[in-house]
Parts: sequence; structure tokens; C-alpha cells
Amino acid sequence: MSWETVMGLEVHTELSTKSKIFCSCRVAFGGEPNTHVCPVCSGMPGTLPVLNRAVVEYAMRLGLTLNCEITKNCKFDRKNYFYPDLPKAYQVSQLYAPICRNGLLEIEVNGSEETVTGTGSGKQKKKIGIREIHMEEDAGKLIHDLRGDDTFMDFNRCGVPLLEIVTQPDFQSCEEVLAYLEKLREILLFLGVSDCKMQEGSLRADINLSVRQTGGELGVRTETKNLNSFKAIGRAIEYESARQIKILQGGGHIIQETRRWDDEKGISFSMRSKENAQDYRYFPEPDLLPMNISETWITCIRENLPELAHQKRERYIRDYGLSEIETGILTGHKNISNLFESIVNKCGEPTEAAHLVSGEIMRLMNNTHTLPEDLSPDAHKLSTLITFVLDGKINRNAYKETVEAVFMLNVDPQNYIIEKGLMMLTDDNVITETVETVLNNNPDAVSDYHAGKDKALGFLIGQVMRSLGGSGNPEIVRKTLKNLLEK
Repeated sequence: MSWETVMGLEVHTELSTKSKIFCSCRVAFGGEPNTHVCPVCSGMPGTLPVLNRAVVEYAMRLGLTLNCEITKNCKFDRKNYFYPDLPKAYQVSQLYAPICRNGLLEIEVNGSEETVTGTGSGKQKKKIGIREIHMEEDAGKLIHDLRGDDTFMDFNRCGVPLLEIVTQPDFQSCEEVLAYLEKLREILLFLGVSDCKMQEGSLRADINLSVRQTGGELGVRTETKNLNSFKAIGRAIEYESARQIKILQGGGHIIQETRRWDDEKGISFSMRSKENAQDYRYFPEPDLLPMNISETWITCIRENLPELAHQKRERYIRDYGLSEIETGILTGHKNISNLFESIVNKCGEPTEAAHLVSGEIMRLMNNTHTLPEDLSPDAHKLSTLITFVLDGKINRNAYKETVEAVFMLNVDPQNYIIEKGLMMLTDDNVITETVETVLNNNPDAVSDYHAGKDKALGFLIGQVMRSLGGSGNPEIVRKTLKNLLEK
């Protein structure tokens, strides 16, 4: 008997707005517990929410990018449940009229040569249906004391704006899920909607998974909650699929339930039986008026969508003549592409800027374990270095050394080069005198050069550079040597 897995995703992403969804409290990760809280987001009686306009615009920005229909008459609903991390005992969300519906996102996964779409890349395209995107507020955070039985509550996250992106059950493999999440994360970053820092909970996914006999009816699904790393998502999918198959093969039945993933142990466990919408006693949120989104507003958002990663890749190849490998690295994260474009704008040398960012900067990031979201070298200083090396003021070794100093210590490149004696000597008289001395001291190498031995010139260049303390301009040294040798 063969089995196949069927999955749908619910992805929650915290928005990168400055303030929360219904109050003016600051949205910021970390900070002392319960310091980003006010009477509104802590649910004090008598307070009224005020909708953050930016949340609506961010939702429309994402919805239009994902080919969704925008619900012009949308509203909020109240979802009631009693958890200690939700002080109001209800969450403001959208059930009946979510802001975005009926979209799709196209992904690429490995396919056989027969299914390749004409590119010879071995990739197969698949469309993932987006059922809806809705706005809601986040809950707080529980901190469990590992030394005892106490649990502490931090309400800083209460009211942080969320978008929940809900797909159709269109996934049949772990590879498809991860390809979708990578593509969605890329879109969120380049739209400026979210910072997508999974380690901080800015992007997390719930996996709705069932198994069935190949081609049969959909099975009973379970929901694995709040997975916040791609590795954990992959492991959880494999575990849950195998668990359900084992139960069904043994003649058992799958229980519809919510499960929690323990990444350290590599297992999931039951949290609660799956609730239905009626269990949450949804009703229209009485403190927020319905929204009427005009076509003019939608058009304005559509016309001002930022350039996405795939559009940047096409432009870099078309306008700058860069390779697909380089453009893939440069658009791996919004901060990386921003750094590249800032350097290009300042020095006008896209090829050198691409080599710098995709080469030295990526090497330094890897060596220092710097995440792309934390990347912050000074683009002006790096562009100055590119100008120095192209103008022949420093050699490539000095260039690499100074790039590292800028990256690690944010030094002033010109001062650093002068202090370290890295500026190349370009005085023709000094170079000529040094070349003449080297030629006089190495008559055998001169004879070898005239005898047509290729290594002789390289040896003589090395001797001149050594005599100049490595500060000579190699091109000037080579030219001077050849002129004197051929007299």
C-alpha cells in the first residue's frame, strides 16, 4: 500500500511597523519584560483600539504581490479564548472577511527531465493556492522557570501586528513546503513587510498535515504549531507523516488535534483536541468599524510596490552583465542587495561591487557568523576602496586587508592605508632607479629573459616589488622593466 502526504500551511509573520496594530506602543524585539505595554494592548476595561493604517497597507502590499483579491469591505472579528498570554481573553482577528483572498504563489522544485519547463534546469514549477491573508494581533509570551514550577508573563508582544497567510492543501512533500517558505520569506523581506527573523519569532509556521492512500480521499489532519526554523519544519513534517502512516497501517485512527514539536527530542506531542470556529465564539469586533478600501487606495499600493528579488536578478544580469550565480548571492537577502546597490550608486562600478559583496563580504560574514539581517558595513567606505584599487593607489592584497578592517572595525580606509603604509608607490623616478638596480644585480635573470624564458620576467618583478617593500604599482613596475630590458 502506498501513501502520500497532503499539507497546507498557516504562516504567521510579524510586521515591521513602528507601532502595534491598535495602539502606539513600540514594536521592538527584546527589552525589559512588560515595558512596551499600555492599557489598550493589555486589555484594560474601557479602552478602545485605533487601527494602524500601515498594517492595512502592508497587508495589501503582500496580497497584491501574491495575486490576491483585495476585500474592499473587510472587517475584524473577536476570537475568544482564555490563555494566560492573552490578557484580554480574546484576540482581534479576521474570520468572515479577511483582507486578501484567492491568491497564488509559484514555486520551483526539483523535477525529472521530462517535467522540466524548457530551461534544462531540472526544475518544475508548481502553483500554491493562497486561500486568504488576514490581519490580527499577536499574543504575549510565557517564560517558564526551569528551576521550579513558576511561569512568568511578558506582554510586550501583545498587540504586535501579524499577517497570517493560509494556503490551500497543495503541498505533497517537504521540498515543496521549504521552497514555498523560502520564496515567501524573500517576498516579505523585499516588500519591507517583515524582518522575517525566525529566531525572534517574526516568522513562524503551522503545518496542517494528513496522509492518505495514493489518489484516495483526504485523511484526518493534525496541526503542528509554531515552528520557527526551516530545519525544524522539515523534521516535523517527516516525523508527523511517518507517525500517521504507522497508526493507519496498524489499523488505528488519526485524531484531529493540535500538536507541539520538540526539536531537541525530535518528536511531537498532543497539546489539545482541534477546536472548530464555533468553539472560539467568533463575532464581529464591536470596537472597530468595518473598512471600505477604495480602488484608488489599491491602485496607489500596486503602483508603489518595491522591486522584488527576482526583478533585481533580471536587472543585474541585463544592466550590469553579472552572472546568475553572483545575482543569486546579491539577492539572497534585502540587506545584501541594499549594500551592493549603495556601493554601485557611490562608485559607479557594478562589476567590482558585485565581486566585493559576493566575495570578500560574504567570506567575512561567514567567518564572523554575521547574519544578513545584521549586515551593516559602511557602503561609502567600501566604494572608496574600490576607487583606490581601480586607480592603482593600492594593490589587491592591501584592498582585501582594508576591506576586512572596514568590516570588522569600521576604520576610515584612507587613514588606515596611510598608517599601515599600504599606498602604492607611483613615482616613476624611484621605480626606474629600483628597476635599474635589480637588473644590475641579476644579470643571469636578464640573460634568461633575452633567451625567451618566461619565468625570468616574473622573477625580476618580484625582486623589484621586494625592494620597494611591496608598495610599488605592479603595472608600472612591469612596464618599466620591459622598457629597460628591451633597450
